[in-house]
Amino acid sequence: MVKIIKDNETTFDALKDKTIAVMGYGSQGHAHALNLQESGLNVIVGLRKGSSSWVKAEGDGLKVVTVAEAAKAADVIMILLPDEKQAFVYYSEIEPNLKAEDALVFAHGFNIHYNQIVPPKNLDVFMVAPKGPGHIVRRTYTEGIGVPGLIAVYQDATGKARDLALSYAKGIGATRAGVYETTFREETETDLFGEQVDLCGGLSALIKTAFEVLVEAGYQPEMAYFETCHEVKLIVDLIYEGGLERMWHSVSNTAEYGGMTVGPKIINGYSREAMCKALERIQNGEFAKEFILEGMVNHPVLKAMERQEKEHQLEIVGKQVRECIPWLNKNIDDD
Repeated sequence: MVKIIKDNETTFDALKDKTIAVMGYGSQGHAHALNLQESGLNVIVGLRKGSSSWVKAEGDGLKVVTVAEAAKAADVIMILLPDEKQAFVYYSEIEPNLKAEDALVFAHGFNIHYNQIVPPKNLDVFMVAPKGPGHIVRRTYTEGIGVPGLIAVYQDATGKARDLALSYAKGIGATRAGVYETTFREETETDLFGEQVDLCGGLSALIKTAFEVLVEAGYQPEMAYFETCHEVKLIVDLIYEGGLERMWHSVSNTAEYGGMTVGPKIINGYSREAMCKALERIQNGEFAKEFILEGMVNHPVLKAMERQEKEHQLEIVGKQVRECIPWLNKNIDDD
């Protein structure tokens, strides 16, 4: 059983008198920088010249400098840039400005695990990964709570990497909800698997296919949308709050019996085989190679799939339905 590290077991001691540079000011970047600063730590933000986030970060009361300047000034450097951009920025702007015994920090293990970034041996290299999107990391911190987090140590040049990781996790509020120790390999491979197989890939494909089956059978698209997409949140919230047990307890007997008997026929042996294949591609680096090459040519396949997704009847009907629901008709945080 993994030991859960709680808030009262951690301190800020390891980060006292150190400067933390947060590279990037998107969803995670803004949450980390603001939470760390409000925890009393010395934080600067590193951005490229001309970044649209520069004025925003300064408006939030943070000191902003270029990535290279931030790397030179900092003792602890958290890289919160898109996975496909990290290696280029690291080698061009961060690594030339590193000092012996600096700490390099990641919120996802992709670039270290797949050797896109190979840091010098005289650095501490560790991970602090909150298990939630940035706006939730920020909001829960301001509410006095937090989201759970993962920590992992890849290189411990100073003998203090784990202490730094725990202090950083405390600074963003993760220790309030509990911190779990893992490895770069485990975090990377399980994270990619979850994204592809159920959280993003599997769930969206299941929703679209179920919608198509109902519409092709002659049912109104609006009815199909409600039953295959809109109500997903209601079920997921129950699972999130109390596991499958709470969900089954809360739905009707009809839904429980139908779900338990038909579900395994939909997600079946063929589905499991596809999941195993997806995991194998993650483990052997095949997916990482494909994704990195896709990024090198500016994501043509991804952009084409995004366009097709927007044109799907599910999306068109969904927008029309949501426009009639006031509490859903709000701006989306594009960070």
